[in-house]
Amino acid sequence: MNGRPVVNFVQASSLVMLLVAVALLSALTTMHFVIHGAEVQVPTLKGMTVAEARSQTAGLGLNLDVDNRYYSSEVAAGHILTQSPMPGAVVRQEWKVRVAESLGPQSVDVPDTVGKDERVAELELRRVGLGVGATAQLSWPRAAEGIVLAQDPPAKAQGIERPSINLLVASADEEAPDGYVMPDLTGLMAQTAQAELTKVGIQSAPLKLVDEPIESIGSGDAPPKPPVRPGAVLSQIPAPGSRVDQTTLVKLTVAK
Repeated sequence: MNGRPVVNFVQASSLVMLLVAVALLSALTTMHFVIHGAEVQVPTLKGMTVAEARSQTAGLGLNLDVDNRYYSSEVAAGHILTQSPMPGAVVRQEWKVRVAESLGPQSVDVPDTVGKDERVAELELRRVGLGVGATAQLSWPRAAEGIVLAQDPPAKAQGIERPSINLLVASADEEAPDGYVMPDLTGLMAQTAQAELTKVGIQSAPLKLVDEPIESIGSGDAPPKPPVRPGAVLSQIPAPGSRVDQTTLVKLTVAK
């Protein structure tokens, strides 16, 4: 008689524990669904058109953002070049997938903006489908304020990556910026070139002196070239239009 209540109590306890286990499992399953149920796998978008990629990502609950455009001779214009996150990555819905769009092979001829007003240069660039990238300022006594001193990439450049041109513009402000586009120093006297570099905090290496041959008078049909003045800059590294800053060491080759 005394054994039956004990058995019933054990059975009741087992049933309660089973119900608790089921409830816990159900809670864990629900929690997993809430946390992971909205996760999706990022598809492969490279090679798709932007419209196709936008449609596919929208169907998965993802947001597509075209944040860069580059020239490419391998991927047709309007198609996806790269993506982030990479294909196969597992992300939550509403995640932003960033892609770069191909502009196709470079088909524009980079205009020469050096010597022009900055606003005129911008208009000429936009007219051919290019934009202005970084604009640096440099105090330059030989040019009026707002005149373009150099550009990167230079005029007629081929194989450029981005559809934008960086400009170095003459400024009356002598405060040194974080970076510059390297101006053309050839033809200047070495001391003048070094002084202009020093003014904005850019160092130059010891001058490389070379003999400059004198053109013979009356050779051929071409008129003789004027002699190069001793001390004039013949060439420079980095080249005009290159991006430089205060860590750049400029090398000048100068006529003896």
